[in-house]
Amino acid sequence: MTKSDTSDKSNSVKVKVMNKAGKGGFVLFLAYIGAAIYFIEQSAGGFWDVILGLLQAAVWPVFVIYHVLQNLGA
Repeated sequence: MTKSDTSDKSNSVKVKVMNKAGKGGFVLFLAYIGAAIYFIEQSAGGFWDVILGLLQAAVWPVFVIYHVLQNLGA
């Protein structure tokens, strides 16, 4: 072994990658896609209407939670 071979082994770092998104992330992704399709279909089809539809698809859960909490009296 040469000196460079031993130095490469001592400088190596092991990295453990953990993915904890699970099934919930996929369900939320599908909900976003479905909402995006709905809001884009409701728009006139122009560029800014599509952009607005994508933004509405991203924030609609906020309004749902707000109205649910409002109806519960919280």
